[in-house]
Amino acid sequence: EYQREKWTRFGNEAEKVEVDVIRNQHVLRTRVDKIALRKQVQSLQYSYLEQLSQKAPDFPIPLRAHTVWEGMVVKLSCTVQGCPPPKQQEAQFDTSFSPTWVEEGDSLNLQCAFTSALLPFQQDVSWFRDGKYCKEESSNVDIKTFDDKATITLRAAHKEHEGVYTARLRTWDGIQEHNAYVYVKDASSAVLGGPASPLALQVSDVNKDYVFLTWQPPSADGASPVEGYYVERCDLGQGEWVRCNVHIQKMCHYPVFGLKEGTMYQFRVRAVNKAGAGRPSKATEPILTTDPLEPTRTMGRTITITKDELEGQVKAPFPPTNVHTCEVSDTYVVLSWAEPEPRGREPLTFYVERSLAGKSSWELASLDMEVNSPRFPVFDLVKGRQYCFRVRSINKYGVSDPSEPSALISLGKPQAVPPPPHAVMAIRDTDTSVLLQWRESKDKDDILGYYLYYSEAGTQDWKTVNNKPVTKTRFTVHGLKTRKEYVFRVKSVSRAGNSDYSDESQPIMVKSAIYVPSAPSAIALLLCTGSEMVLGWRAPSCNGGDPVRGYYLDKREKGMKVWREVNIKPVKERQFKVCNLTNGDFYQFRVFAANMVGIGKPSEASEAFLCEKWTMPEPGCPSDLEFREVRNNSLKLLWATPLYEGRSPVTGYLLEVSQGDQSDDWTALNDSPICDTRQTYRFRVSAINEAGVGCASLPTEPVTAETQPGTKNIEVGVDDDGFIFLGYEATDMNDESKFLWNKNYTDPIGADRVRAETKKNRSVLTFTDPSEEDLGLYTVEMSDKPNLSSISVFDFPLAVIALKSGWQIEVSETGSVRLWLQTESLSNAAELRLIFNDREISSTPHRKINFDKAKGLVEILFDQLSPEDKGSYTAQLRDGRAKNQFTLVFVDQSKYFIHLVALNNQGPVLSAALSASPLRIQSTAEGFKLYCSLKYYISFLKTSWHFKEKRIDQEGRARPGSSMQNVWIEILNPTESDKGKYTLEMFDGKETHKRFLDLSEKGVFKKQLAIAEKKRAKVTKGLPDVVAIMEGKSLCLTCFIDGEPAPEIFWLRNDREIVDQNHFTITKEPKCSTITIHNVYMDDSGMYSIYVCNQYGSETVDVTVSVYKHGEQPPTNAVQMDSTSIDTS
Repeated sequence: EYQREKWTRFGNEAEKVEVDVIRNQHVLRTRVDKIALRKQVQSLQYSYLEQLSQKAPDFPIPLRAHTVWEGMVVKLSCTVQGCPPPKQQEAQFDTSFSPTWVEEGDSLNLQCAFTSALLPFQQDVSWFRDGKYCKEESSNVDIKTFDDKATITLRAAHKEHEGVYTARLRTWDGIQEHNAYVYVKDASSAVLGGPASPLALQVSDVNKDYVFLTWQPPSADGASPVEGYYVERCDLGQGEWVRCNVHIQKMCHYPVFGLKEGTMYQFRVRAVNKAGAGRPSKATEPILTTDPLEPTRTMGRTITITKDELEGQVKAPFPPTNVHTCEVSDTYVVLSWAEPEPRGREPLTFYVERSLAGKSSWELASLDMEVNSPRFPVFDLVKGRQYCFRVRSINKYGVSDPSEPSALISLGKPQAVPPPPHAVMAIRDTDTSVLLQWRESKDKDDILGYYLYYSEAGTQDWKTVNNKPVTKTRFTVHGLKTRKEYVFRVKSVSRAGNSDYSDESQPIMVKSAIYVPSAPSAIALLLCTGSEMVLGWRAPSCNGGDPVRGYYLDKREKGMKVWREVNIKPVKERQFKVCNLTNGDFYQFRVFAANMVGIGKPSEASEAFLCEKWTMPEPGCPSDLEFREVRNNSLKLLWATPLYEGRSPVTGYLLEVSQGDQSDDWTALNDSPICDTRQTYRFRVSAINEAGVGCASLPTEPVTAETQPGTKNIEVGVDDDGFIFLGYEATDMNDESKFLWNKNYTDPIGADRVRAETKKNRSVLTFTDPSEEDLGLYTVEMSDKPNLSSISVFDFPLAVIALKSGWQIEVSETGSVRLWLQTESLSNAAELRLIFNDREISSTPHRKINFDKAKGLVEILFDQLSPEDKGSYTAQLRDGRAKNQFTLVFVDQSKYFIHLVALNNQGPVLSAALSASPLRIQSTAEGFKLYCSLKYYISFLKTSWHFKEKRIDQEGRARPGSSMQNVWIEILNPTESDKGKYTLEMFDGKETHKRFLDLSEKGVFKKQLAIAEKKRAKVTKGLPDVVAIMEGKSLCLTCFIDGEPAPEIFWLRNDREIVDQNHFTITKEPKCSTITIHNVYMDDSGMYSIYVCNQYGSETVDVTVSVYKHGEQPPTNAVQMDSTSIDTS
């Protein structure tokens, strides 16, 4: 009784607790619903208030008039208001000039376009060449700025105009720049085989009758090396060009003497080789010959008093002073001196005298030449001898005493051409450019720059890259052909001429360097359950040259600034379910794409999605919109069905189109088809069910309805053997491109149905056994250009004679042999051709041929089978446009053929059924082999292997095969997943024979796995994940290796094998391997890998090398290299 009462009290108390729990749950649910409703009302209230407060911009405090003093700093300001706050749309760079090539002497026009009209403060668009401001000169340069574009025009381009052109635009945030290189090509030569024109002609040390010229040698010597130069001058008053030097001047400098005072001159230079004088250089600006000391003789500022007025009493001149050389060459010296002080009022001229060292006699050096300025070039000196010079002043009153003799003067040593650069290295940049780097020689004082040359690998057809010397040791070479291999070489440039060519660089294939992918876009909410959201997004527009390996997501609550990661492991697909969300909260998301280089920039933050369970009756939005077969008047649009169907299944879709890049004017495609071609469109799709139209998908990227150049359709036909094929020829293909065939856009094509062959840039898909299963829609696309290459689609035109029974063999009791096959019923117009060993045959007494068209029966009857009947028999049938062919092969190695011959001689009865032994297993060095022995063999025996009721196709680890005696399949590198039931199916034309073997309990797996794991190539001691090394040091990485037989070893950089033996040193031993990177620099950063392999397996170990500059901090997650090597032991 006590126990019963006790249990009763316990039950009553438990019931009260349960009632309290239910009541509390109801109260809590009510509170949560009120909070969610309050948040929703607040959100609606905020949006409503924001709409009410919207106001057009106005000026509550406008500008007013001011009167200011001259020279004052004035600041004008005004107040503008509006809701949302008004912004002035500033212009940004839009489509602008790219690397440009222009021929010497032709006009050049560069243009920058902007996204909108330039604001007033943006009107002064500045142009620069190699960092120097380009002034508008009426003679040659014309700079214009319009509302939405800016241009610079050179009426005649010369080599001096080559370089990096930069347009600078002011914005609210600072200065924006756009730049590109302009190449000036050599004009046609003045004579056949003549050299190109020199450049950078400069005039210095201008005097009354003397100037000094310097220039740079041309990049192209012509048919023979440049021997020297001719200098020419032009008196602008006469307009005729006159040669200044009789003998060729070898160096790129020359003193011009004997000019008229107060005359305007222009100068130019021609290079000379054995073919003659080449084109002249660009002429200098007009130069006025004048006394450079004349301004120094003016004293005072307000009242002008000249020294001539103060020195009026000076009659006979004083001697000059400070006689010395200002220019010394191996063929001439230029003397310079100071005029006497005081000089006097009368004009001065000079006599120059010289004397051999150690001699007391003096002779006149200027002879009958009149020297008007304190400069005098002397050309007739003897090499190896020393001279002294002195100068006398002359005016109308007489000749002065001689000046003090100069120091001993002799001709200088010949200036040698500079040594060539070395270590020329080409680095991938873009699909049409390569970054070229080289190292300058130790003797670099006289080097003015470098000329670059390129040639397609293996052709030796060298072309000039630049015609203006590059002063740095790196240069980006543009205008190369994609996927072509090039080699490069470099010359040093000095006043003494150009150096020899450097050694050729290693060949490099022009293609874009691998970099991180661009940001994904268009994040959409596909489904929400109240605590989970399924998101979808658009793939990056550029994958960075390597396929996207995965995606990472971040999330944050609305109003929060901190992003939190959603997934640690990368997501392969472009859909992801985000869990553990709070019902009623708003969330924003962003997505990162990652490839082998690293993680790219994040997408823009999505709109704030409300986490609330979807209960609406309409379906959700479709996703993953893609374009296919874009033509001038059509395109294919594909999409994925919505994840949320609503209250009833999806019954159809509504397609909408918007013309233009940003237009929000959407038109239903189902009602009005598009008629305009070559227009830009965007599309979106909505799903429909019984409840109505669901929400629309996010718009697609803009697409222009235009057939891409080189577009080709799929070719369909029948080959010479009667097989139907589909063929496609690519216009632009590289070693990494692959043809991807699909059926109905998404279904893969089974290898048992077709045979795919690729030769150069053409792929052919041949149907080996066509039937109704092959009917469908076929597409082909290129692996590296899916948007451009998926350009053709077909309804497969099946025109095949169906087969009821393949070749059959029957032997009668008398020893006669009957070969026969049967197809579907044929018309009276059907034709039969029988081919025996590549020649057509007909009925003979020994071999009769029957063809019953109504039954579709083909027969070959042999009275007696003999060895002469060995070979292949092919029946080619045609009925209208339908055709097919069937082949049977008899060879003398065939047991079945020999047995038939023997039986024909003996006369017994032979059954056509095959006799096959049970399946057996055999261990091999690489795995195991299943095989079945055949007693008899016929050529049309069809075999197939199955594992766990699933057909085994030929792949990397499964290798099926057959011979006259056996049928087998070899499994390489077996794993635990290879355990199970194996089945061999053999079809002999009438029935299917099967053999089974269950390997679930076989010990062969343990044995083979143990052998493979023991002998597999592996890295026993690997590398750290990240290594940091300071620029300029050497890095050594060592790995220890095991495997039998000894593994092959490969070192890779960014998945490409390292072959450069100058910058990298690789040692390979049976148990270890080392790579040394000498004198690392910033471009050595990247992913390095060691790959080892043998017949039992392979392994790859990666390490990321991060190079940092002196003074910088290494990455926090990296192993900092205080020493220069890593030894993983």
